[in-house]
Amino acid sequence: MSKDLRFDDQVAVITGAGGGLGRQYALLLAARGARVVVNDVGGSVTGDGSDAAAASAVVDEIRRAGGQAVADSHSVTNPAGGQAIVDTALSAWGRLDIVINNAGIVGDAPFEDMTAERLEPLIDVHLRGAFYVTRPAWSVMRERGYGRILNTCSAAGILGAERMSNYGAAKTGLIGFTRVLAAEGAAHDIKVNAIAPIAYTRMLEQSLKSAGQPGEAAAQAVLDDLVGQYLAQLDPSLVAPVAAFLTHRDCPVSGEIYTAGAGHVARFFIGRTTGFYSPGLSVEDVRDHLEEIRDEAGYTVPRGPADEMSELFAAVATRPG
Repeated sequence: MSKDLRFDDQVAVITGAGGGLGRQYALLLAARGARVVVNDVGGSVTGDGSDAAAASAVVDEIRRAGGQAVADSHSVTNPAGGQAIVDTALSAWGRLDIVINNAGIVGDAPFEDMTAERLEPLIDVHLRGAFYVTRPAWSVMRERGYGRILNTCSAAGILGAERMSNYGAAKTGLIGFTRVLAAEGAAHDIKVNAIAPIAYTRMLEQSLKSAGQPGEAAAQAVLDDLVGQYLAQLDPSLVAPVAAFLTHRDCPVSGEIYTAGAGHVARFFIGRTTGFYSPGLSVEDVRDHLEEIRDEAGYTVPRGPADEMSELFAAVATRPG
């Protein structure tokens, strides 16, 4: 039997941990020995309002179970808030080993109705929020020569989903953020990965409701049936083990994206087809060889821009021109 993976003596900051996925992450890491900063402003799923009781309730739950945790209600949407969240960990326990950027809100709408007022709050919470919390944590981790960071992306951005241009853009920005930090952190034993969770949380519930037509009894009946038959299987606690592994000392990977839901785990990756080469490439060449360009047979998974450039020059050098 393999040894249990534990987080004894480690300190984790988890944003958006007052409910849903973040709460499950906090409960699991605390149960495995981590000391947890439970960060949450306690706002609505669309970002309105605040209530410090959300984070405090999770802290109380952890402490009743014998774990260690402190609450934090600073906002991730500005540099001062990000620094304050990290300072909460340092003030309480003098170290920081893990950051899980989980805070998020939704604001779905068709693209023709996607205004700056709908876009900016999601960029602030998801993308800027991860940046503002990770930046001060990064300094601590680099100095200690160790760290684990987990960002939260989404299939809504990776694969595309209607009515979610703001959410998808913000979430997919975190993929680039993850990849760059993984490259920069390699020399300092800082591993950075991303998770695309599939869980029935209030954010998913809000998106499902907004996708329907208000007042349509048939649509509501279908939604209720889905919740009963399928969505109930998407327990957030079944995503937490993946988040825990990706933030554990023994995690061997960095710069990768994992999707998890209902007890299933898989990896998303960025692949490159073999493609087509012509030294005098024309518009018509692209048209005439599109099937070859798109052919996934023999694809590769470059680890970074240098790998991609190597493949480009290898193709140029080995094909007749």
